[in-house]
Amino acid sequence: MKSLKVCITYPPIDESKGVPLLSQNRQFQYFNSPTFIYPMIPASAATLLKKNGFEVVWLDGIAERLKPEAYLKILEKEKPDLVFIETKTPVVKKHWLWIEKIKNAVPKVKVVLAGDHVTALPEESFSNSSVDFILAGGDFDFLLLNLASFLTGKTKKLEGGIWFRKGKVLKSSGIPVQNHDLNSIPFIDRVLTKWRLYAYDNGNFKKTPGTYTMVARDCWWRKNGGCTFCSWTTLYKSFKSRTPESLFEEVKYLVDTFHFKEIFDDSGSFPAGVWIEKFCNLMIESGYNKKVTLGCNMRVNALNQKQYNLMKKAGFRFLLYGVESASQKTLDRINKGTKVEDTAKACMMAKKAGLEPHLTVMFGYPWETKTDMYNTVKEVREIFREGWADTLQATIVIPYPGTRLFDECKKNKWLKTTNWDEYDMRAPVMKSKAGDEEIKKSVQDCYKVFMTPRYVLRKIVGIRSKEDLKFIKKGVKSVLGHLKDFSG
Repeated sequence: MKSLKVCITYPPIDESKGVPLLSQNRQFQYFNSPTFIYPMIPASAATLLKKNGFEVVWLDGIAERLKPEAYLKILEKEKPDLVFIETKTPVVKKHWLWIEKIKNAVPKVKVVLAGDHVTALPEESFSNSSVDFILAGGDFDFLLLNLASFLTGKTKKLEGGIWFRKGKVLKSSGIPVQNHDLNSIPFIDRVLTKWRLYAYDNGNFKKTPGTYTMVARDCWWRKNGGCTFCSWTTLYKSFKSRTPESLFEEVKYLVDTFHFKEIFDDSGSFPAGVWIEKFCNLMIESGYNKKVTLGCNMRVNALNQKQYNLMKKAGFRFLLYGVESASQKTLDRINKGTKVEDTAKACMMAKKAGLEPHLTVMFGYPWETKTDMYNTVKEVREIFREGWADTLQATIVIPYPGTRLFDECKKNKWLKTTNWDEYDMRAPVMKSKAGDEEIKKSVQDCYKVFMTPRYVLRKIVGIRSKEDLKFIKKGVKSVLGHLKDFSG
């Protein structure tokens, strides 16, 4: 039986735009301030491969801030048999170029691509690069293990979702498998995946070192296919999660072994209902609510006041809400499944419990007018004026291939370009009623809420520790960076 060395890697992206946030981002963005998100599913792939006897090399050229020459020298030295790259629409063309460079450096290597873009358009990457395999769907950790096992003769059958060349013909092993048991995955090998790279430079962490978990894939809001703009509906056709007991055991392991002070769970929407109550009670009963601070993504219409209070008692601090717009017409059209009034109500309850809400909003929907965008800015201002939210992220909505929004754009001829390099949230790629300059202005106007005397005074009065002060300084730098992002 053949041996196989697998390199799971992110090639360096030398961009004046900033750090590319590739993994776990439904909407890709370059960040001016260095920000590194733990790539949970590639890390899961590395762990599964190692557990099953494969030699694994973890090489994140972005987080390690490697120059292209140094990156290629490492690959030449390691001589992997298989190189895995997670890609996304705004960098897929750069990754096509990297595939050729990697193959020149390691002539016999096979290259694998995965991610939402290549799931939607697998043939495109085969036409534009010498990629050998594409893993479709979101469970590409399981698929990479299956592919490695197939190439070494450990298994005789490819699971559904693997694309490959057979001569000059493209073949697929079938529809991506979606029934993998997440509870079967071992806790991520944090040493193998170099946890320190992702433990400090991250705006979600007030306390460091911090880390990530991902208990579910991906969002439990699934009515009529979920939100039309979300690229991860391309990857995950159904929602699945591990048990609350499993996440609790992982939190204990991370705190006891690595002494993490803050953990953010990056499931698209953290499980609610009985699930979250069970998890919170486990944290409280064990006393681990006093040992670590928690954060997660949450829907604005998911919880009641009693559940928010329970989260605070369990050690939660940070809640990230995907608000998207303050236009009910837009919320209905993108199938968000929320009401405009849900946002303020959720923020009030979370703040009453002592939590710190973070809002994300987007501008540039083709049907929105200048008035629609103003109403979103107004809603954000009112929430911050009342002190119901602490931080926010405002961006430009981008229609990624594979999403229903992208299909709607093609049908209505809204797309300005299909040059994927331009799908990076710096400028609109869809035609709109409001116009590009108004869209950028709306983004900037949102960020200006941080500059009001009332907000500044509230933050100063709220300082209780060195962590608070450092977090505020980091936030100021981030806001200035975002204002710069959308200035031109």
